[in-house]
Amino acid sequence: MTEHTAPVAAPARLTGDRTDPTPVADERQALTESLDYYRRTFEMKCEGLDPARLSERSVPPSTLTLHGLLRHLTGVERWWFRIQFAGEDLPNLYYSDDDPEQDFTSLDGDVGEAFSLWHAECARSREIVAASAMDQTGTRISTGQPFTLRWLMLRMIGEYARHIGQADLVRERIDGATGE
Repeated sequence: MTEHTAPVAAPARLTGDRTDPTPVADERQALTESLDYYRRTFEMKCEGLDPARLSERSVPPSTLTLHGLLRHLTGVERWWFRIQFAGEDLPNLYYSDDDPEQDFTSLDGDVGEAFSLWHAECARSREIVAASAMDQTGTRISTGQPFTLRWLMLRMIGEYARHIGQADLVRERIDGATGE
């Protein structure tokens, strides 16, 4: 007699509504659409999970979590677009000299509120980009050196792309879900 086992379900495939950047576009359109594509991709990596699972450290000994990446990207949006580029006088989010890794390690607070804050920071970043020329400059606080909005957009695309790769691994370890 042969033993029958239930078929193993394939891991979930992450899907969502996301628009590819226009393949023939001017510089502003290409950069803004690419950054929004990566923002949406990160959000898709977090969808469908219980909020507690977003704080799950799934690749020990790493402290990376989806919640921590969310907090980090929220702080990065504020730091680069609002504080350094637009010169807004605001406190840093999830960072202090005493605890520079708190965006990843201090996962207190409501995940829904963290997403709301990230959405608000992304919206403010979009407003700043829409009102600025690509060659307009901000100033790096650490060095006093200028940088252009063009440079900042490229830096942010790289920031999101790097963290989406990390989010892929964390999400797959949590529930097996994969996707681009």
